[in-house]
Order: sequence, then structure tokens, then C-alpha cells
Amino acid sequence: MLTQPPLPISRTHLPGGMERLHPDIWRASQLAQDNHAILSSGYVTLNKELPNGGWPLGQLIEILVAQAATTEIKLLLPALRNLGRRPVALLAPPHIPLACAYQTEASMNIPLLWVASAKHIDSLWAAEQILKNGSCGALLFWQTQIKTEALRRLHLIAQKSQTLFVVIRPLQAAQSPSPAVLRLALKPQASGIQVDILKRRGAVSDTPLFLYLNNHPYLTLRSTEYTHPDKINRFGKDVDFLSDLKNDLSKEAAKDLLSSAGIK
Repeated sequence: MLTQPPLPISRTHLPGGMERLHPDIWRASQLAQDNHAILSSGYVTLNKELPNGGWPLGQLIEILVAQAATTEIKLLLPALRNLGRRPVALLAPPHIPLACAYQTEASMNIPLLWVASAKHIDSLWAAEQILKNGSCGALLFWQTQIKTEALRRLHLIAQKSQTLFVVIRPLQAAQSPSPAVLRLALKPQASGIQVDILKRRGAVSDTPLFLYLNNHPYLTLRSTEYTHPDKINRFGKDVDFLSDLKNDLSKEAAKDLLSSAGIK
């Protein structure tokens, strides 16, 4: 009687045996854990939903927005603060960057490189050169029309760098294929950002995340209704107001809000 030989022990008995075969192999029910470098997003809730616990460096990330220049900078700002003195390249943004406002938001002096181009092909060339040079800590590239082939080429170039590479596209691009290892859809809310993880290495994300922003205009407006000068923290927000808010938030969202506002 013929019997099938047993599978190697690394595939049957050892925990995580499949993951040890190659760093790019992961189980569909789990988030991928590999040796790729990451940069913390600055949000506890979001980090828990990202493979390796942060933004992947040297990989293509796509952020899809309903209106450009409304939520993507807010989402990325905590990570950009941790780039040290490496410049942040803003390639083909939809509006002229207001450097003084950016520096105020960032709360520190981060070098900015603004690259404007008249033609789409020039933007692609500039993106390649920035990634190949590797001196920029982050490249934020706004695109409304870009082919999958061009994205794939940029993704391959980015893999030779340690750059936080983000392409910002319209929400409609979610219907198009993409080589990005991570795709997020952002929607502005009254007091923060709703984040839908459309694609990641690992288990499918079915539940949107809500990230509260302590310096969101809505919170700033509401905080002015409470005037307790002795309880104003370093962000100029009312501590009692923010503390009351956590009663309406999930445990993780409250942790993000109070941590970013400097409240223990």
C-alpha cells in the first residue's frame, strides 16, 4: 500500500514554519512580519494595523483621497517629524506649499523640497531621481493619472532606498490595479480622519479606523468654548475638553488623542 511521505517538519509542526521559508511569505490570516525597515506612523491604533507596526520604507504606499491636500499631510505629519534633518520632497502638489504653515504644524524645522513640473513625464523623471539619490527622507508624489507600469517602475526603484515613498491619488483609483504594498483611503471627519485599509500584506481589513486629531480645526473651535487658563496644555487645547472626549471614544482612539496632546 502506497502512502504519501510526510511533509517536512518545518511545514507541519514548527510554529511559523511557513514564514521562515522566505521573508516575503506570510499567512493570509496574519499581518506580515519581515525584515523591511519601517517608520512609526505616530498613531498607536494605525500601527497595530500595519505590517511590522509602521509605514514601510523603500516601498510604494498609496493614499487615496476625495480631495487632495486635505487629509494626507495631517496623517503623515507625525512620521515626517521623525525623519531628522532629511528633507521631505513634495512633488507636483495640487497647490503651492505654504512653508511657514507646514513648519508650524510640524513643530520643528524640517527641510522641504518643492518640485513643480509642467509635464507628467517630467514628474515621473523627478520621482525617479529623488528615489535614486536617496537623500530625501520622504517623497510625497501627487498624481491624478498614472499608469500601473509607471507605478511598478517607481516601486522597484524605491526598494533600493530607505525613503518613505507615498503616492497620493484620487479615491476613484481604488478600482485600478496597483503594485503598492499598502493602500489607504482617507475621508475627513468632524474631528479627525477615517482610514480604510484597502490593501496590505496580510489579513484583509474590514473595519475602518478613526484617528482623532488634537489640532484638527473642529477641536480647536470647540476648545475655545472652554476657558480655563490654568488647564491649557502646550498645544493650546483645553485639557478638560480633551479628557471629556475620551468617554466617547474607543480605548485605542482615546490613547492616540491624549498621547498626541501630551496628556497622561
